[in-house]
Amino acid sequence: MSMGRSGHDILTHGKNSEFQNELHESNRADVDMGEECKSSETSSPEKSREATESDSDSWSGSASSVEKSAVEINGDECQAPPEIPLVNKYEMNVDSEQESQSLNTVSVDVLGPGVPVKDGKGLFMIPAVGMEFESEEHAYKCYSRCAVMEGFSIRKDLVNKSRVTGAVVSRRFTCYRQGYRPSKHTMNTRKPRQETRTGCLAHMTIAWQPYGKFRVTNFENKHNHEFVNPSTAHLLPSQKRLAFVEAVEADLASSSGADGVPKLGIGFESEDHAYEFYNSYAGQVGFSVRKDYVNRSKIDGAVVSRRFTCFREGFRQKDKRDLNIKRPRKETRIGCLAQLVISRQSDGSYRVTNFEEKHNHELVAACRIRMLRSQKQLVAAQIAEGNAIEGRKIQLKSAYEVSCNLIGDCVDHEYDPVDQRSKLISKRTREMRDGEAEKIQQYFQSKKVKNPSFFYAIQPDADNQIANIFWTDAKMVMDYSDFGDVLCFDTTYRINKDCRLFSPFVGVNHHKQMVIFGAALLYHETVDSFKWLFQKFLEAMSGKKPKTILTDQDEIVSEAISSILPDINQRVCVWHVYQRALKQLSHMFIGSPTFVNDLLSCFFDHEEEEDFIASWNHMMDLHGLWDNEWLNKIFETREQWAIAYKRHIFCADIKSMQPRGSFILNLKKYLKFDSDVLSFLKQLGKMVNDWHYKELEANYDMSQNMPKLMGDVIFLKHARDAYTPRIFDLFQQEYETCLNIVVNQCIENGSLLEYKVSIYGQPREYTVSYNLSKNTVCCSCMKFEFIGVLCSHALKVLDYSNIRLLPSQYILKRWTREARV
Repeated sequence: MSMGRSGHDILTHGKNSEFQNELHESNRADVDMGEECKSSETSSPEKSREATESDSDSWSGSASSVEKSAVEINGDECQAPPEIPLVNKYEMNVDSEQESQSLNTVSVDVLGPGVPVKDGKGLFMIPAVGMEFESEEHAYKCYSRCAVMEGFSIRKDLVNKSRVTGAVVSRRFTCYRQGYRPSKHTMNTRKPRQETRTGCLAHMTIAWQPYGKFRVTNFENKHNHEFVNPSTAHLLPSQKRLAFVEAVEADLASSSGADGVPKLGIGFESEDHAYEFYNSYAGQVGFSVRKDYVNRSKIDGAVVSRRFTCFREGFRQKDKRDLNIKRPRKETRIGCLAQLVISRQSDGSYRVTNFEEKHNHELVAACRIRMLRSQKQLVAAQIAEGNAIEGRKIQLKSAYEVSCNLIGDCVDHEYDPVDQRSKLISKRTREMRDGEAEKIQQYFQSKKVKNPSFFYAIQPDADNQIANIFWTDAKMVMDYSDFGDVLCFDTTYRINKDCRLFSPFVGVNHHKQMVIFGAALLYHETVDSFKWLFQKFLEAMSGKKPKTILTDQDEIVSEAISSILPDINQRVCVWHVYQRALKQLSHMFIGSPTFVNDLLSCFFDHEEEEDFIASWNHMMDLHGLWDNEWLNKIFETREQWAIAYKRHIFCADIKSMQPRGSFILNLKKYLKFDSDVLSFLKQLGKMVNDWHYKELEANYDMSQNMPKLMGDVIFLKHARDAYTPRIFDLFQQEYETCLNIVVNQCIENGSLLEYKVSIYGQPREYTVSYNLSKNTVCCSCMKFEFIGVLCSHALKVLDYSNIRLLPSQYILKRWTREARV
C-alpha cells in the first residue's frame, strides 16, 4: 500500500504526529542496516512475523499492482534530494549522439548508484540513497529492473506498517539469496530443495516521507555470489512476477486472447474455461492436452494453481513388472516442456502465470487432430450439437425425395448404370419386396449425384427387373489400388436362406484391418451372373487384377473366376470353411464345451502338414466324429483350404480376416427379407466409415508412438522404422523365436549355402537356402511367400551370416508405414 499527498492531507494532527514518530524510529533503525542484514538469519520471532511478504508471495498478490498506471519511472516518480542531481528521461539530452551512445553501451560491470541506464523497456535510474518513488510498487519495479540487468532476483523482505492506519512505513527489498534456510525444515524431507540462499547482504530499504513519497534510506549493491546469464534472466522469480503484472495490465487494456493464442496474464472465469481455451488452441496447433499438477487450498479445497501440459510431457517411469509383459505399451512421453500454468487471483478468477509454447516433437497434421485424446471431447460435443441440425436436414431431404417421384429427373442422364448388353435370358431366381427395386435405384442415384466418382452397375433379367447390382466408391477403389493384391470374395450369407445374398469384396490393409473394395446384392445365382459381377469389378478398378483371390467352396463362383481371371492364384478361404463347419456341427457345442476351441485350433494354428493332420485326427478321436460325412468330405479337399498347403500362394496372413465375424453379425439382421433394404445399405455405409476411422486412428497412433523393442538390436530398429506397429510385432515375435534356433548343418555349393536349422530341443528341421551373390534367403516353411514376413528360420541364417539390416526385397510395401504413399 502506498500513501500519496492526498492521504497525507486527511490525516489528523494527532495521528500524523504518531505516524511521524514511527517514521523517525524506522529511519533511525535503518542507519545501521548493514548490521541488521548480517544478523537477519538470527532475527527474533517478532521480526519474522513482521516480514509478511517474501519470495513465496503468491502471483495473485501481485495482481493488485494492475491498478497502478505507470510502469516506467518518470521524473515525478523518481526524485532526488537537493544534494543529488535529479535526472530523468525527459531532462536527458537524448539528441546528443555521445550521450545516447554512452547510455546504450553501459555494461553490467559498471552499473552504479544514480547511473541512468536503458533496457528493453526504456530508461531508468540505478537506485541510490536519497532517491524517491511515488509508491512502494514503483520502487520494487525499479529495483527489479536493476536486478535483471545485473543478473539476480529480488525478494520483498521486512515490512514495517503503521499501527494506526496500516500503511507501509518502511520496506526492505533483498537479493533472493539473502539469509540462510533453517535446517530444521529439511531434516525429515525425502527430497530436500536445492539450497539457494548464501547470506547475500545486497538490499534496498525505502521509507515513507511526510509528503507521500518513498525515499531510499539504505542501498547495498555488493553480492557474495555469481550472477545468472543474461539469456536466462527472464527466468528469475522477481522478473516472472514483474512480467506477469505487466501482462495483466496489458490484458486489461486490450482484448488479449481474442485470437485464441495463450499469453501471459490473460484471465479466465474458472479452471474449466482455461482448460477449454488451451485445448482449443492445442487443436489448432496439433497436440493433445493433459491436466497435470494441481495445487489446492488447505482451507476450502479450491484450486489455487493448475498446470496443463502437452500429452508428451515427462517420461514414463520404469516398472519392474514391464519385464514380464509380452506386449508393453508404446512410448508416448518424450519430455516435452510445452505447458500452460494458471493461478487463482484475489477476485476468484484465474490468470496465466506461465506459458511455454515450444514442443520437442512433430505436431499432428490437421486431418488427424480429431484422433487426439483431448480433442475427442470437443468432437463429441460438436457431434451432439450437429445431431439436431442433421435431423432437420433429413426432414428436408425426405421432402425433396417425395417431390421427386423419379429421382432420374434430378440426375445426369448421360450415365446409364443398367448394363443391357449383359441382360440375362431368364428371370431372377430370388424375388424382391414391393418397392425394393425403386428404393435401391433411388439410393444409388442419390449417391451418384453427391459424388460423381461413385460407381454402380445393374444387371437386368429377362423381364428388365433388377437381377444383380454392384457398387463401389472412390475410397474403396483407392484401398484396392494399395491393398488389392489379395482379394476375398465373401459369399458367406448364402448359408442363411432367409437372408439377401450380399457378397462383398474384402481385403486387409497394412494394419491388418479389414477393408472393403466393393459389394454386390445378387438376386440371380448363375455362372453368367458371377461373370458379369467380376467384369464390373475389374471395370471399376481400371482393369487391375489381384494376385490371389480367396473364395468359398462353390463350383459356380470358381468357374466364373477361371473364365474372367484365369491367370491369378485361386484358393478356398479357410475362414469360409470354418463358418460352414460351425453351422454343420452346431449340435456339438452343447455336448462338448471344448469342441469350439479344438475346431478353431485345427483350422488356424497349424502351418505344417504333419501338425495339421495330427490335430485333425486328435479332434476326430476326442469327439467321436469319424462317421461325420461332411467332415470327411472337406478333409479330402484339405489342400484347397488348409493353411498348411499351397503356402507358395501369397495370402496376406489369412488369419487376420477373422474380424469378418463381427462384420457378419452386425449386418445379419439387416439382411433378412422382411427388413428394409435402405436400412441395410445405410448400416453398411456406417460400418465402412467406422473402418476408415479405425485406420485413421491406427495411422495417428503409428505417427505418435514407436513399438517397444525387446532389446537394443540394430536389426529390430531397422524393421521398426519400416513396418507398421502391427506387422513389426509379428516380425519381432519371429526374431525372438530365432534366438532359440540352432544351426545343425551347413552345405556349401558355390555361392549357395544350404542350412539345416531347428528350434533347440525339437527334432523337426527346416531347410534354409542362402545365396551369397544375390543376398536372398528362402525357407522350406515358406512363411514369407505366404504372409510376406520373414520366418524365424530365415532370420537365424541372416544373423548367422552377419547380416545386420533386413534386406529391402523382404520388406513388402503393403506392410510398411509408406504403404499408401
